[in-house]
Amino acid sequence: MAYIDKLTTETRVIQESVPGRQITLAHIIANPDKILYEKLGLDPSLDYKKSAIGVMTVTPYETTIIMADIAIKASGIELGFVDRFSGSLIITGTVSEVEASVQAILEYADQKLNYTVCKITRT
Repeated sequence: MAYIDKLTTETRVIQESVPGRQITLAHIIANPDKILYEKLGLDPSLDYKKSAIGVMTVTPYETTIIMADIAIKASGIELGFVDRFSGSLIITGTVSEVEASVQAILEYADQKLNYTVCKITRT
């Protein structure tokens, strides 16, 4: 939301996070370029030509801890990044491993946690 301060005529931007119980992004990047691994701080020594990156966001943010646990147990993925303060989760593995983990997370969040979940998107 942008407000205009009438005294200074400057625009201020105020960002708000509205807490909800939802997974807002579940994206799979199949066969990412090696530079993407490097820029994200992920292990570039992985066979990136046979790999995938899964990116997810959730509110409440602490749910990323549960999502990471489910992802590890669902398949042989590696955790790339878990941030319980922003609700971001990045996982890596083969396309089928990442897909299995993302699907398991969405099913658990929907059925057990009663979250609103999005569809899986891909590039």
